[in-house]
Amino acid sequence: MDQLWAPWRLEYIQGPEENDCIFCVNDDTVTDRHRLILVRREFCFLMMNRYPYANGHLMVSPYRHLGDISELEKGEVLDAHQLMIKGQAVLREVCAAQGFNVGWNLGRAAGAGIADHIHMHIVPRWLGDNNFMPILADTRVIPQHIEKTYALLAEAFASL
Repeated sequence: MDQLWAPWRLEYIQGPEENDCIFCVNDDTVTDRHRLILVRREFCFLMMNRYPYANGHLMVSPYRHLGDISELEKGEVLDAHQLMIKGQAVLREVCAAQGFNVGWNLGRAAGAGIADHIHMHIVPRWLGDNNFMPILADTRVIPQHIEKTYALLAEAFASL
């Protein structure tokens, strides 16, 4: 029998439930690498998903703690959209992404794991990337360690 090792998932499964909002970030950039923040703009930032659906799964969020997309101001809408476009460009270049699932999960019923602070997902896709593992084994295969992916993406974003 083949084994699939994903030791970083145990931290999520056994860890304490987070009381702090992962999308509430301050101006201190010292912890950006630990928090997987790749880009900061005036109103929004782009970060990697620590528990991704696919290698390179990114998220865009406004700094303000908002629970409803209708509360976004013009600058936040523009920043979020521009970060989504830049995120796609970098994922095409670095990960050879062939397509994307992009969207906002608004509310717990819509699949939002963190419903109180809105955020947009950018999930890179490849032809044939959805095999039997997520369907039969409820397991996703992420082919690259998240820290390696972060280093590659951070270098690409820094050059923009």
